[in-house]
Amino acid sequence: MVKKVFYQQNDGRLSGTPPKHLGTVAKVCWRKIVPFLESTERVKRIDTALVELYCSQYEIYRQAYDDVLENGIQTKIFKSLQDASGSIVGKDFVGYRKNPAVATMKDASIQITSIGSQLGLSPKARAELMQLVDSKEKEDSTEKLAKIFGGES
Repeated sequence: MVKKVFYQQNDGRLSGTPPKHLGTVAKVCWRKIVPFLESTERVKRIDTALVELYCSQYEIYRQAYDDVLENGIQTKIFKSLQDASGSIVGKDFVGYRKNPAVATMKDASIQITSIGSQLGLSPKARAELMQLVDSKEKEDSTEKLAKIFGGES
């Protein structure tokens, strides 16, 4: 029996089982969003990589958030003071440095927002998708009426 091409496997639907290579948090994310995406009938199996990317970015965001909770948003920076022999005799506070996990959170958040929009995972994105569907349905109705009455659409 010939194996179906990727996008036709599973009747063109996303797999309910997350890919093995995803981390624990990403797998949980997959199990939460795939049923919703399937219910919208807008996302197909060919979009698997996009869903994987969304879930993996969510896991990265959560790991960065955990780091910020543990280490704070910023850390103090000290400059060591040495005597003539090179021994450290004190430390001077010189300011703060941002925890690199904050930038990681920001980057992951941007990716999550962007990919989520493409998948219809925000109220605005869902509204825009519905407008597209409504306008398509109106066009189809106009074309059908034109055919019935013998006109051109």
